[in-house]
Amino acid sequence: MRKSSIEKLFSSIEPLIRRVVKEEIELALANHAAMMTRSPTYTVPSTSKNLQLQFTTRLSLPIFTGSKVEGEGTLSIALVDTLTREVVVMGTESLLKVEIVVLEGDFEDGEGNDWTAQEFNNNIVKERQGKRPLLSGDVFVGLDKGIGTVGDVAFTDNSSWTRSRKFRLGARTEDGCYNGVRVREAKTESFVVKDHRGELYKKHHPPVLEDEVWRLEKIGKEGAFHKRLNKEKIVTVKDFLTLLHLDAPRLRKVLCTLLQGLQNLLMYFIFFVEFIQAVDD
Repeated sequence: MRKSSIEKLFSSIEPLIRRVVKEEIELALANHAAMMTRSPTYTVPSTSKNLQLQFTTRLSLPIFTGSKVEGEGTLSIALVDTLTREVVVMGTESLLKVEIVVLEGDFEDGEGNDWTAQEFNNNIVKERQGKRPLLSGDVFVGLDKGIGTVGDVAFTDNSSWTRSRKFRLGARTEDGCYNGVRVREAKTESFVVKDHRGELYKKHHPPVLEDEVWRLEKIGKEGAFHKRLNKEKIVTVKDFLTLLHLDAPRLRKVLCTLLQGLQNLLMYFIFFVEFIQAVDD
């Protein structure tokens, strides 16, 4: 009888016990979830930057010693995040100081940019013994919002004595990194640097009407064509084009007469060589 009463008591309070236990479990789970949401342990760390210096335009060629190195547009250096391909415009790294150096023309000839700071430095070209520094002018560029304009920079020596007979311009930070983050150096395409005296004989592309006629291709300064044209009062490009338009046969006659003379000279030279060979035999 007593056992039956106890069983009835448990049967009556069991739903109450189940409800209380369920409420306590749900409350505990809710509190745990709130703590998980507030906990800083579960924040996703930000990805570190990959930084690289880049020249923003190609160089304007040809380049001569003593003349300012210029670009096809404004020659600038930019600091780029290679992950986003955007210029780094904020943070202290956007105010870096960059040095412009001269590189071997055959450094990293391919498209790859996977060199180390040491490899870059090993390919820097120094001046020849007894010569001035290879680059003169503003060889340091300060970045502002990730971009800096290259000032007056000029070569003091030609590139003919180097192993590739060409140079590249490079740009680097002081030790190839900033606050422990690698800053990959910049490099231009390879190019030849000619002596300044060669600029005196440089052709103009395109020539202007006021240019002397020898600025045209195939007409050498003080050469036979140049002298013959001057003799015929054809001094400038404008004179040449005017005669070509108004009296093309006359211009052709001037040039062909000279060509005929050169052809006769060549035939005489061949005859002379053959004569000498016949005498020796």
